[in-house]
Amino acid sequence: MEVYFTIDKTAVAEFKDRGSKFLAYAFPVKSPEEVKECLGEVKKEHPKATHHCYAYRIGTAGLQFRAADDGEPSGSAGKPILGQIDSKQLTDVLIVVVRYFGGSLLGVPGLINAYKMSAAMVLQLIPVIQKNIEAKYHLSFDYTIMNEVMMVVKQNNCTVISQELQLFCEMVIGVPKSGEELCLLRLKDIYGLQVKVQKN
Repeated sequence: MEVYFTIDKTAVAEFKDRGSKFLAYAFPVKSPEEVKECLGEVKKEHPKATHHCYAYRIGTAGLQFRAADDGEPSGSAGKPILGQIDSKQLTDVLIVVVRYFGGSLLGVPGLINAYKMSAAMVLQLIPVIQKNIEAKYHLSFDYTIMNEVMMVVKQNNCTVISQELQLFCEMVIGVPKSGEELCLLRLKDIYGLQVKVQKN
């Protein structure tokens, strides 16, 4: 596993069935805290909705996930939403589907279909992006070798996650797994540069 797939934009889609209205919101998220914030925003926007069902998967390996039915029959809402995220092999994604009840009961098969369709529709609106799975490294070096360091960082498509640049510089970078060995060899070739694995 050297890459993963995610989204970097939000979108909204609407699905209707027998008077019930389903609004699906997709968000790029990185943590359970962000999930809470996005969910809070949607609930604030739709305080009168009957249900706010959602599912998310986060982490480059997609190990953190949750599916919530919010009062709908068990497994009829969160699971089909998560199923759509998984069918596209996405991670770092949250989908919230807001339901306004329209008077007719849809039954469990109808609900599963409605939540699945809503999630599928919102994901169709957003381009899927491929990202490198990165290993994090902490660099410490003297300002005089800044250019050498930045050249290796750029040439190896590393991400600068954080930096403090004074006379003595500290930097945390994400190194794509696909070129990790080569990049580390090149960094270690730079005289006076300290490279350590960054603990999360």
